[in-house]
Amino acid sequence: MHLSIRNRLVGRVTAVVGGEAMTTVGIRLEGGADIVAAITSDAARELDLSPGAAVTTLVKATDVALAAGAVEGISIRNQISGTVAGITEGGAMASVRIVVNDGELTAAITRDAVEALSLAPGSHVVALIKATEVALATA
Repeated sequence: MHLSIRNRLVGRVTAVVGGEAMTTVGIRLEGGADIVAAITSDAARELDLSPGAAVTTLVKATDVALAAGAVEGISIRNQISGTVAGITEGGAMASVRIVVNDGELTAAITRDAVEALSLAPGSHVVALIKATEVALATA
């Protein structure tokens, strides 16, 4: 299967907290960062998730926001530090490649945001990803 989703990071499940409709899944990525996914409880059961299970996290580039540093007082659960590897700019939008300990992420943000954050290759950034925007895949 081929996917258009740009961001795929591999890890292992560390925790599964089930609810009636939604389940949160803690994942330790290969590079040591932790990420949380909030998926439907039906999907968690179908994937047969339990601590230690290998998973691939999938996040669309449009679901990755960037900040110049760690953000406090925000509901976004996932904050992953990295370094800008490259920027491809279009008329209104830009694609920003970020090297993180666990691999590489791509963020699709506006050109105005690139300018406002003074982004350039080598810039430190924090990728912000809502737990509800993290999909999971198992082998």
